[in-house]
Amino acid sequence: MYIVAIDIAKFHHDAIVVDDDTGAIVVEPFRFGNNDEGFKTLMQNIRPYLKGKHLIGFESTGHYGHNLMMFLLDHKLTVGIVNPLSTKAEREKKIRKTKTDRIDCYVIYKVLSSRDYARMSRKKLKLQEAKTLTRAYNNLMEDIRLYKNRLQKCVDISFPELNGLVTPYTKRYNAILKEFGSAKVIAKTHLGTIKKVLSIKGRGNHTKVDPHELKTLAQRSIGQNIDANNLEIEYLLGMIEFLEEKKKIYTKKIEEYARQLNSPIFSIPGIGYTTGLSILSEIGDIALFSSATKVVAFAGVDPSVYQSGEYQGNGLAISKRGSRYLRKALYQCILTVCNNSSTFKNYYNLKKSQGKTHLCAQGHCVRKLIRVIYKLLTQNIKFDETALV
Repeated sequence: MYIVAIDIAKFHHDAIVVDDDTGAIVVEPFRFGNNDEGFKTLMQNIRPYLKGKHLIGFESTGHYGHNLMMFLLDHKLTVGIVNPLSTKAEREKKIRKTKTDRIDCYVIYKVLSSRDYARMSRKKLKLQEAKTLTRAYNNLMEDIRLYKNRLQKCVDISFPELNGLVTPYTKRYNAILKEFGSAKVIAKTHLGTIKKVLSIKGRGNHTKVDPHELKTLAQRSIGQNIDANNLEIEYLLGMIEFLEEKKKIYTKKIEEYARQLNSPIFSIPGIGYTTGLSILSEIGDIALFSSATKVVAFAGVDPSVYQSGEYQGNGLAISKRGSRYLRKALYQCILTVCNNSSTFKNYYNLKKSQGKTHLCAQGHCVRKLIRVIYKLLTQNIKFDETALV
């Protein structure tokens, strides 16, 4: 078998071709650009060695190798991805500290030759894209939360009583803040103008507000009319509205990806497209995990262990290692799963009856959920409540 080992960089890559049966280098290290012309150069140099059994591999180095991977998969070639930790361990076997393009290519070859790589496919690539999508969505939701917290700080200064009258972030709530900014302005505004602002038509989340009640509340408000505060309210409302529109686009795209993947994970009651796709993409290739316990550890929901001498720590918090996005998605959906699955609900109640706190019982349910997900993904079967009883 011929192995093509590629050292990935931002503007160019270096490659070497080795006959794995003899260990002989058949194509000396050569450089090619990270562009169309460079990819053609790569194919010209390695084409004679792709007719039989072959493997093309490189390190998982963020997004720099993504386009090359797509190019190789489009040509129906066998592609493997190497963990950078594996190449680091291989490199450190040598006594002398040397690093050249030739050595880096050969180190990657040695790791590939030891079969320490993950084979890539269109489906796995789709999972990587889904991970990028769900992480971006998660960051978007964090931004919305931060902007809303900042907005509430401003409202507490300009019209603190408003939240008791109008549901926050509804269309009328936003319209009131955008048009007037503070209680002092509303108190001096003609009732007809207030009615006009409140008369919002069309579909959406509306809250009925009595104009007389709003003006009376504004006249009694302790809020202050500060220009800088009003400007920030206008800015924050604009950002929240913009991000909410982007949220709709992300949600639609997530649903599209989820339907394409059609994973058994979506058959679990209480797991929707967003959390399901996030869990699925963060786990990635389930074949890389030899047991559900390893997925539990990867999610960082395994109990911490502390032992020193005769002392053995008990009842410690979870380790919180691994993917925080996976851990967050699991905890976000677990209560909904418990509410929709009698088995999970009974398991939660069992842990509570044993004296566990809510969070501790929740953690036990999360670990049970991971074991169920592992079973579904490894055997490619749908969720069956009766099989858990």
